[in-house]
Amino acid sequence: MAIREIKKYPEKILRTKTEPVNEFNSELQKLVDDMIETMYAAPGVGLAANQVGILKQVAVIDVGSSEGKSSLIVLINPEIINEEGENNSEEGCLSIPDYTTIVKRAERVKVKGLDRDGKPIEIDADGLLAKALQHELDHLNGLLLIDRIGRIKKEFFKKRYAREHAASKE
Repeated sequence: MAIREIKKYPEKILRTKTEPVNEFNSELQKLVDDMIETMYAAPGVGLAANQVGILKQVAVIDVGSSEGKSSLIVLINPEIINEEGENNSEEGCLSIPDYTTIVKRAERVKVKGLDRDGKPIEIDADGLLAKALQHELDHLNGLLLIDRIGRIKKEFFKKRYAREHAASKE
């Protein structure tokens, strides 16, 4: 296992839609293991493959890790098949460090996909897990949390980001 570099905004790979996984081989297993290790080391509650530079529909999530108990989920080729309700809550992203914002998402979701061995799984989720699932599936579709905020907030973010990163290059 290895900790991989997490790609940061505005790297183009974060805006690239990922491809379905067709082979469940040792290369995929290594990617999953590396993503799990990277997520825990970050520390985060979720990680999508394009965040570590791989354009495959693979995500790992563990919302229990912040409470010291594992509830690890590995999702391959996931898709949301049902959404209910609406929830506005604060969100952050490992690819946009030191930034959080209020994001509107579904309150409950049902997601289907495959586990790391290619077996079908279905997850009914609410709360933090629902938010994490939607966040990671957005990544797999080339979307970032800043794509879920209003135009004015997004402009403030871009100006602040440009200012902070211009200062760090001096």
